[in-house]
Amino acid sequence: MKAIIVTDQAAGTAGMTLAERPEPQPAINDVIVEIHASGFVPTELEWPSTWTDRLDRDRTPSIPGHELAGVVTALGYGTTGLSVGQRVFGLADWYRDGTLAEFVAIEARNLAALPGDVDFTVGASLPISGLTAWQGLFEHGRLRAGQSVLVHGAAGAVGSTVAQLAREAGAYVIGTGRAADRQAALGFGAQEFVDLANDVLEDVGAVDLVFDVIGGDIGKRSAGLVHAGGTLVSVVGPVEARPADGLAVDFVVEADRAQLGEIVQRVRDGRLRTHIGTVATLDDAVAAFNPGERRPGKTIIRIRP
Repeated sequence: MKAIIVTDQAAGTAGMTLAERPEPQPAINDVIVEIHASGFVPTELEWPSTWTDRLDRDRTPSIPGHELAGVVTALGYGTTGLSVGQRVFGLADWYRDGTLAEFVAIEARNLAALPGDVDFTVGASLPISGLTAWQGLFEHGRLRAGQSVLVHGAAGAVGSTVAQLAREAGAYVIGTGRAADRQAALGFGAQEFVDLANDVLEDVGAVDLVFDVIGGDIGKRSAGLVHAGGTLVSVVGPVEARPADGLAVDFVVEADRAQLGEIVQRVRDGRLRTHIGTVATLDDAVAAFNPGERRPGKTIIRIRP
């Protein structure tokens, strides 16, 4: 099968190549999915799991990509809950070969049914952004109606989903980003916007929840904006500064079938719009991953027309 592989961590996206790889075989509780579309997060090439297994052994050449939408073609021994021919979408394990390929072996529990009225491209854009937003807001941030949420990167793939889910949940949403992101962020549900280059972040005042996808100095300053009993949620690693009288949580997103179902239902009924940027074919994927070529939003590789 065709697949994108990586072998040289120092090379970044420039080290990605299109190659022929053996088709995967399903282990116990796995399914094989014929991939129609795959999502890609550029920071994957900085994750240790892209390069080594859980015992820290080299596992290159590895296939990156962890978001997928496609059709089940085979079931492993003992697999239940899915059937051959079923449309699915989901989140592949960090330490296994990923989804920038024509086929993937994936645990059945990491997949959810993809309704027939949701395009594969849309389905592939949902798992990381949707689950990260859902888990950060509701599991770790314990968001409730009437609270205020500061969403960094509110025009990005994750931030735009956070803003929409928070707004739907009855929160007051303040988005941040670059000046050029203002209209996009407001369109995704932010009620205020802070231009991080030209506005004063601290003028926002105290908020109940900060959702940080940036880290660094912005993350540190954001900790001071969380009022007593509030929460700073980070998806960029351990927080460097904590709220004086609140919680700080960093987490790694996990696959969850029920949450995927909640997310895709919101797409179907118009409550949630996914933010798709660059779309390319597998043959053109390496060029599309060039930082200068990518557009804002989720990068999607169409494996099949």
